[in-house]
Amino acid sequence: MTRPILLERGLVIDGTGGPSWPGDVLISGDRIVALGEGLRSRLPDGMTIGEVDVIDCEGRAISPGFIDVHTHDDAIVLRDPLCLPKISQGITTVVTGNCGISLAPYRTPQAKPPLTLLGVDSFLHATMADYREAVRVARPALNVAALVGHTTLRFAAVQSLDRAASADELARMEALLDQAMEEGAHGLSSGLFYEEAFAAPASEVTALAKVVARHGGVYATHLRSEMQAIIEALHEAGDTAFDAGVPLVISHHKCAGPANWDRTLETLPLIDALGKRQDIAIDVYPYVAGSTVLREDLVDGVIDVMLTWSEPFPDVTGRLLADVAREWGVDQKEACGRLQPGGACYFQMKEEDVERVIAHPRTMIGSDGLPHDLHPHPRLWGAFPRVFARYWRERKLFSLEQAVHKMTGMTARNMRIAGRGQLRIGAMADVVVFDPATIADTATYDKPRSVSVGIERVFVNGTCAYVGGGHTPEVLARAGYILTRNA
Repeated sequence: MTRPILLERGLVIDGTGGPSWPGDVLISGDRIVALGEGLRSRLPDGMTIGEVDVIDCEGRAISPGFIDVHTHDDAIVLRDPLCLPKISQGITTVVTGNCGISLAPYRTPQAKPPLTLLGVDSFLHATMADYREAVRVARPALNVAALVGHTTLRFAAVQSLDRAASADELARMEALLDQAMEEGAHGLSSGLFYEEAFAAPASEVTALAKVVARHGGVYATHLRSEMQAIIEALHEAGDTAFDAGVPLVISHHKCAGPANWDRTLETLPLIDALGKRQDIAIDVYPYVAGSTVLREDLVDGVIDVMLTWSEPFPDVTGRLLADVAREWGVDQKEACGRLQPGGACYFQMKEEDVERVIAHPRTMIGSDGLPHDLHPHPRLWGAFPRVFARYWRERKLFSLEQAVHKMTGMTARNMRIAGRGQLRIGAMADVVVFDPATIADTATYDKPRSVSVGIERVFVNGTCAYVGGGHTPEVLARAGYILTRNA
C-alpha cells in the first residue's frame, strides 16, 4: 500500500470556480482525506508525520486533475497506455468517443473513414463491456470516460449510410446503445458533419438520445455545420436534445471559414437563449486551426491547410497544401483529392471568435487531438497549458480559478463524472501540482510533439503518475481505469 501524501503550502484551487486559498491537501489511498492549513500538526487519528510523504508546494497551485472533455483517445489508451501527451498536461481523465466516432460497440476487420480517425483499421469491441475489459487490461496512466458514437452505431446497424436508418436498423442501434449505457457509457455523441452520418435526420438522433436520457447520460454533438448553416445546425442540436430530455454539449464550438468569422456574436447569444429551456454546455480547443480528415469542401484557396498525414504521399506530412499544389501544377482542391486518404490542420477560425468562446461561462476545455496523426495538431500535447499561458496570463480573459473550473468541476458535472473534478474530502485523488507563473505549451505546428512546462506532479487515483517540472518528464505509474457514469 502506498504511503499517504501531504501536498503542503500550495495555492489550493478546488475546481468549483470559487476563491483559492493557501493550504495543504492530504491524500491517503485513492482519496483526498483532509484539506486545510498546517495539516502536518493535525493529521487524522492514527496517522503520524513519519508515515507521510511530504511534498512542499510553496509557489505552486494544487488543483483537481484536468478532464479532457473532447478526445479521440479510444484506441491510444490501449496501444500506448503511458498517455504521455495527455498526462504531461495534467490531464487525469479523457472523455472518448466524440464526434460520433467510438471504438465500441462495433466489430470489423477493416474500418472505413471517419472511424479511421481513431488510428486503427480493425474494431474489436462488440460491446462497451468488451472495451471496458480492454482498458482494464491495458492499465492506462489516466482514467477513461466513454461516449458511444452515432456514426459507429450506424456502421454497426445500417446497411447503407447514404440514407436514414430503417425502423429495424434504428431499433438495432437503440438496443446497442441501451446495452452500452447499461455497461457504463456516459452518453451519445454525433458527428453529423461527416458524410457517413449526414444522411441521418434529426429524428434518428432524437430517438437515440431518448435512450441516453433514460440512463441519465449526456449528448455531445459535432454540429451538422460549423460554417454558413451554423445557426440552423444549433437549432437542430438544441431541439434534438430538448425533445429527448437530455443535456447537450456543443463540441469544439467554432465559426469556421472567413465568411463566418465574428458569427460567435450570433451563436453564443443563441446558445444562451436555448440554455434558458435546457441544459447546454460548450467545449473548445484554444487554437485558430482545426484538424480532421482531408476534404475538398474544406479547401477554399484562402485559408492555410497544413497536411498531417497522407497515405499515398507520406513525404508531404507537415507541409502546406498550397506548396504541394504549386509543385504539382494543380489547384489545391485537386491536390487534396490526390492526397487522400489523409488529414490536415485547417486554419479556419478567427482569434477573436476563439476568445469569445473560451471566455464564455458555459465553456469547457477539450484538446480534440488526433494521437495517430504522423504530424499532429499541437493541441494534442499543449491545449490545457496553453489556456493558462495565453488566455489567463496573457489575455486575462478569466481568473485562474475560472480557468481551472473549465477543466475540472464544470466538466465533471456536465459529463456525469462522479467523485472527480473537485478537491474535497472523500473525492478521488486526481490532483495536479503546477506552477501558475510558468505553465505553458511548447508544442507548435512545426514541432507538435513537445512536452508542456510547468506541470510538476500529477496524481491519478492517489498514485503519483507523472513528474515534470525541473525533472526529466517521466510517467511513473499507470493507475487509471475506465469510469462509470453518475446520473
